[in-house]
Amino acid sequence: MINEDMMTAPFKTLTEFRERLAELPDTDAAAVADAQARNGQLTKPPGALGRLEDLAIWYAGWRGTGRPELKTPQVIVFAGNHGICAQGISAFPPEVTVQMVANFEHGGAAINQLSKAFGAKMDVHALELDRPTADFTSAPAMSEDEVVAALTCGWNAVDQAADLLVVGEMGIGNTTSAAALACAVLGGTPKDWTGRGTGVDDAGLRRKTEVVAQGLDLHDVADPLEALRCLGGRELAAMAGAIAAARVHRIPVILDGFICSSAAAVLEVAQPGALDHAVAGHLSAEGAHQRLLDGINKAPLLSLGLRLGEGSGAALAIGVLKGAIACHSGMATFAEAGVAEG
Repeated sequence: MINEDMMTAPFKTLTEFRERLAELPDTDAAAVADAQARNGQLTKPPGALGRLEDLAIWYAGWRGTGRPELKTPQVIVFAGNHGICAQGISAFPPEVTVQMVANFEHGGAAINQLSKAFGAKMDVHALELDRPTADFTSAPAMSEDEVVAALTCGWNAVDQAADLLVVGEMGIGNTTSAAALACAVLGGTPKDWTGRGTGVDDAGLRRKTEVVAQGLDLHDVADPLEALRCLGGRELAAMAGAIAAARVHRIPVILDGFICSSAAAVLEVAQPGALDHAVAGHLSAEGAHQRLLDGINKAPLLSLGLRLGEGSGAALAIGVLKGAIACHSGMATFAEAGVAEG
């Protein structure tokens, strides 16, 4: 059973973080029942709003009320640099990570515009960009202290006053890290998971696939949190920490694309059901994203061919969720409207 001390006490090891995952709260069954009852009385044919109805009821359960509102969404972008970039696996140099963080901070990126459009507070956390993770083809990407520090950054970045969370990322080379992580926790072959990312050519794709295979061959990644340590990046770990913290505070989450979903998969495999408070915002253009969503049993809300990252697809899906909640909580019931039920 969860308690207030658990919400705020720091965790110092992966074992302690794993213990947090085992104690995550469940949805509020009474609020779900209330929301279902209200949905059945709204002035529409049963099921006429399709998935919007399910979304509103899901959201109500996590917010603990049968008639919820969505007013204070938070978007967090985490940035990290990767030692595997030395292997030539990206079309862009690592310096772009620093440059894009500056762009986020000055409001010039797509995620800034989408956050503003849907009324979300946006925060940016750059994680030791001057100290990339180790090249995972020759050593674990992070020590235990390093991965715990990144998880803690994500955990502490969540605003407890938020009523929705979107996490995004920036990190040159992180599609390679995400592919290796997805392969480790969900199975398959490196070729199944490795895609073109920011646009590498055929030779670059072959190199990325080889790098993923080398990392998987080198490290014992049977445990998903160890896979995160050995193959992940600081920004992936921070996203995982934030998603877990949101669950503790009963804040629903919209997942972004391939990289975010890979980080989230670590939680789901480590503790089945850990993503019950999350929905998939969109299906990205990264080839293995559908396979990844299937692996964590999430159906995307949107499919627009996006492949930007930053949390952009998930931020766009805030509008879908807002629409679902507006209809659920704002529509009149048959009795209120004086409309005869069919």
